[in-house]
Amino acid sequence: MKKLITIVGARPQFVKAAVVSRAIREHKSGIQEIIVHTGQHYDPNMSDIFFHELDIPKPHFHLGIGGGSHGKNTGRMIEKIEEILLPEKPDFLLVYGDTDSTLAGAIAASKIQVPIAHVEAGLRSYNRKMPEEINRVLTDHLSSILLTPTAHASRNLHKEGIDDSKIRIVGDTMYDAVLYYGEHAKAPTTSVDMDVFEKDYALCTIHRAENTDDTARLREILQGLASLPISIILPMHPRTRNRIETADIQLGGNIHVIEPVGYLEMIWLQKRASLILTDSGGVQKEAYFHKTPCITLRDETEWVELVDIGANMLAGADAEKIVSSFGKLSGFSFPDDPIYGNGDAGEQIVDALQAYMNSGDTHAPGN
Repeated sequence: MKKLITIVGARPQFVKAAVVSRAIREHKSGIQEIIVHTGQHYDPNMSDIFFHELDIPKPHFHLGIGGGSHGKNTGRMIEKIEEILLPEKPDFLLVYGDTDSTLAGAIAASKIQVPIAHVEAGLRSYNRKMPEEINRVLTDHLSSILLTPTAHASRNLHKEGIDDSKIRIVGDTMYDAVLYYGEHAKAPTTSVDMDVFEKDYALCTIHRAENTDDTARLREILQGLASLPISIILPMHPRTRNRIETADIQLGGNIHVIEPVGYLEMIWLQKRASLILTDSGGVQKEAYFHKTPCITLRDETEWVELVDIGANMLAGADAEKIVSSFGKLSGFSFPDDPIYGNGDAGEQIVDALQAYMNSGDTHAPGN
């Protein structure tokens, strides 16, 4: 029996981990998985509800680290993860995406020569001002297996000189999740009049620091939303709510704020929306999976394939671009060819882990 330690800490990672954990259990993989939750998302609506809804095994360790600065959180996570790795002596460490939890797990494992597998490797925005970009680049260069969602992501790694033998295109775990959990989607429990959801509406999420921590950008985005001729459903991230209240920004009458929602509620909202506006990488893909046009509230995106086919438009924090993108996306027709695999990414990831563990190569990069 091989031992795998999985590091999670934020909403998108819970969804991806649900897919892989299920594949580990169902396919008699010979892998013992130990889940470590860093606590990066500590609000029950941003964390606990996902473990319950997605049937993810209860974390073996919960570090309770969240709410601090990037440096403070990452440093504390590295220390606590190392304290788990040393006595557990795992054969592998698995990390997802691009959060502080991802980087902390990779650094802790690399220091004590535990091989690392990175799910969603190879994504690049080429904006080093984003903490997520730093996290994903460093994690990729520390990893022994780089599990990419697309051929484009693999090409990014080739450009950076990463050995092709470490790279494997597996597709996107979030597509697996949408296919598996879609039939269990449910309406959100909210104080907002449910009649709003029966009419034409757009769904919006705003959480990235580049938008929430810059009052001018946040104000411009909200002005753009208020200018759209459609109702906006806005599940409010705690950081976003705090920034809006602190800056005394008034929301447009077409914006309906609801509490953060669970994954099954988010799927329900996405499937019924006429449009999605977001600064989340994961939500951009989910929009595509549900064949819902998307406006990205950032100046760049890692998911360039979606921009190339016209399903996603970059509007940044520009009210005029938000409005013009709304008009251009009206009536968009999605192509039939899948971009992110066939919905078996979880199985392919488990196959890649098994192959590596059975190869006898148990050293971390550079050792």
